[in-house]
Amino acid sequence: MGRPDMAYFGFTNEYFNGEPIKIFNNGDFEHDLYRGFTYVDDIVEGIVSLLDNPPTDEVSSKVFNIGNNNPEKLIVFIETLEKALSKSLDREVVFDKVFEPIKPGDVPATYASTDLLQAAVGFKPETSIEEGLQKFADWYVDYYKVK
Repeated sequence: MGRPDMAYFGFTNEYFNGEPIKIFNNGDFEHDLYRGFTYVDDIVEGIVSLLDNPPTDEVSSKVFNIGNNNPEKLIVFIETLEKALSKSLDREVVFDKVFEPIKPGDVPATYASTDLLQAAVGFKPETSIEEGLQKFADWYVDYYKVK
């Protein structure tokens, strides 16, 4: 499953509803936006690792970023989702894309710094975007019984 407010879920819903997806990069893939995507199993594993290894120093609590520190180009993410859905459905999936201006306040790249997490418990999320999106696509197609 996944969060319905996230891009991969929204894009998939729009595809099956016959709607175009909105891409906020002006269609400029040379200077594309970069985003970090973290698979939910990696988040769970990070939390469990931290719970199993509480801090032993003077500070009784710390803040850890459990996210992916390997950002992907937005178009790579979209193409990877199309491929994952194509494989799950056993037919080609190509989103109808509408390119719009970047939203005010948007940043060129977002991703996590996992240095503290790695130092504390030796863990960093490793699920590739291909693997994570394929698991999502397989789940979505099965759960919603779409063809």
